[in-house]
Amino acid sequence: MIRLEQLEFGYRRGESLLRLDRFVVAGNDSVLLLGPSGCGKTTLLHLMAGLLAPRAGRVFVDGQDLAQLSAGARDRFRGNRIGLVLQQFHLLPTLTAGQNLLVVQTMARLPVDRSAALAVLQTLGVSECANSYPHELSVGQQQRVAIARALVNSPKVVLADEPTSNLDDESCAAVIDLLLGAARKQGSALVIATHDSRLKSHVARHQVLPCRAVQVPA
Repeated sequence: MIRLEQLEFGYRRGESLLRLDRFVVAGNDSVLLLGPSGCGKTTLLHLMAGLLAPRAGRVFVDGQDLAQLSAGARDRFRGNRIGLVLQQFHLLPTLTAGQNLLVVQTMARLPVDRSAALAVLQTLGVSECANSYPHELSVGQQQRVAIARALVNSPKVVLADEPTSNLDDESCAAVIDLLLGAARKQGSALVIATHDSRLKSHVARHQVLPCRAVQVPA
């Protein structure tokens, strides 16, 4: 479902923050991207999502080479195939929880399906929040709505960035179980970027990123 080949990325000329020869995640597989802050975990997720372009190498998602898509086509592809759970929830404050899910369907040019949106909210235990605005929700409820938004289009790939870093042990276990359960139910590939060592016992496959920049020829 995800395939990276000879991937290289750097923000500055002559420096490579990331270098991966090959990285593959199959459908219905879950992987932790591990490493301390600053080692490029978020950057790698953004490359997988097509939010960033690599300096070298190729990124395939569901068989599609992201570099072959125009910016607009890449946005539509992301909306249909990729669910993103960001560190900041970025729920639209003027829309209810339910509307935050519906707008994702609209942006992906999919039919608005209120029953599907409600079903995802119900799966995550926040269906009662459908008509509430983000400021009316607890942090935990906002997080579940953000996860529901990432899953509402039944994406082939779910990318989650530090979803448990600020949670206590009980909440951490609940969130990771929600992500794993929802991804498993939808048959999605799940990649979680984290420095939270508590997740190691929940996800068997780990990819550790070295915390160092590599100097390469300019």
